[in-house]
Amino acid sequence: MRRTLIVVIAALSLPLAMAAPAHAGGLDDVFAKLLVKQVKGSNVKKHLDAFQAIATANGGNRAAGSPGYDASVDYVAGKLRRAGYKVTLQPINFVESWSENSAPVLDRTAPSAKSYAPNEDFFTFQPSPSGDVTAEVQGVDLTLPPTPEPTSTSGCEAADFAGFVPGRIALVQRGTCPFVNKVQNAAAAGASGLIVFNEGQPGRTDANPLDIGEWRGGIPMVYADFAVGQELAATPGATVHLKVDANLVLGTNNNVIAESRAGDSRNVVMLGAHLDSVPEGPGINDNGSGSAAILEVAEQMALYPVKNKVRFGFWAAEEIGLLGSDQYVASLSQAQRDRIKVYLNFDMIGSPNYAYMLYDGDDSDAEGSPAGPPGSDEIERRLERFYDSRHLPTIGTDFDGRSDYGPFIAVGIPAGGIFTGAEEIKTPEEAALFGGTAGIAFDPCYHQACDTIANVNAKALDVDADAIADSAARFAFSLKGIPKRTTANKAAAALSAEGTR
Repeated sequence: MRRTLIVVIAALSLPLAMAAPAHAGGLDDVFAKLLVKQVKGSNVKKHLDAFQAIATANGGNRAAGSPGYDASVDYVAGKLRRAGYKVTLQPINFVESWSENSAPVLDRTAPSAKSYAPNEDFFTFQPSPSGDVTAEVQGVDLTLPPTPEPTSTSGCEAADFAGFVPGRIALVQRGTCPFVNKVQNAAAAGASGLIVFNEGQPGRTDANPLDIGEWRGGIPMVYADFAVGQELAATPGATVHLKVDANLVLGTNNNVIAESRAGDSRNVVMLGAHLDSVPEGPGINDNGSGSAAILEVAEQMALYPVKNKVRFGFWAAEEIGLLGSDQYVASLSQAQRDRIKVYLNFDMIGSPNYAYMLYDGDDSDAEGSPAGPPGSDEIERRLERFYDSRHLPTIGTDFDGRSDYGPFIAVGIPAGGIFTGAEEIKTPEEAALFGGTAGIAFDPCYHQACDTIANVNAKALDVDADAIADSAARFAFSLKGIPKRTTANKAAAALSAEGTR
């Protein structure tokens, strides 16, 4: 039956393509129009109803490590297998629990002795692994004295650790990139421990308890006051005793990866959405909406004899640090990364007080985070053209690092997607463009128990599902406008990603 349908679709598309005006495009245009017609908002809603039923039956949520998440995986994987995809469940790790057995230790042992007060002068970075090390401290690209505004890039790039002596304790300054980047780069450079100290501007002097969700460096790590870091940096040959005594228990969940049987495996078009919710609620808009939409697109697209391989990723543990997508990208070889020509991300596409936001691939808004890797501009343009065809306005949204595109753009993979808003407040100008209510959040139930099936705007969900279908079909048949990945643009993308994660 499936083979028959594929033949029928291919046969129908050929005369359509031959009869289409030159400006209308080729097979990508034909298949995009067919797929958009097949993808129904009512079917996306059925998947959302299923996610709601799963949450209701499993303690009210679908969070990482919960029975609700496992049931969501079973539902999605089952649908994709029945549609004919090659489905892989990829195990990923997350922190199931973390606690300290005793207070951390940070003592300077040379050239003179000094003890710093735990949970006052410094705090353990949760979820730090246990470790007990005495070693010389080495500063990494520090900005001392600090600039008036945050500018430090200390430890943000692997190049910052050029000349770092393995076995030493890295002394890194807070700044303009996530703490996670600093941890990963320090561990990769062979640091035996990590001290991050606050940057030093007003309001950025004292340390505090902080959960960064990162344990994979495998080294003890603490967060210290600016005064502590400044003192250690100013002390030649400073040696410290750093100790963390903690219980770190890891759990395992699965990413769901589905790949089309047809298509050129050298050219992969990937769509992704996170499947987990927060523990506080069922996560029907965040992000049942994105997951349900790409599941419906996948089911309908399964019949298409695509030119490029199409891959769908349903990510685990996004809500606790993009862990599913991050570990997926980390598991790929450079050659496998290079085969992914575009990554399309869909996280919250049915917000009740919605706006149609497209990730600003070319930084045309000239504010906030920089442009995405080369090709991200073309993704944005293709999505814009769909909304323009329906006379619907769109606005840009930054690659601010809050969703699963982050690990992809960090390695130079062009990315884009749709977002309808979270806890941000809708402005009067946005209300004039999209309707809805100014002065309240795009999603008033963001990360709350009320993010139920009643928290989804049916119109936004339907329109955005069509936009996903349109872009998926077009990229499945044509990568025009997506540049070849080069060493130069990979490096440029990696640098720009530092400001977005």
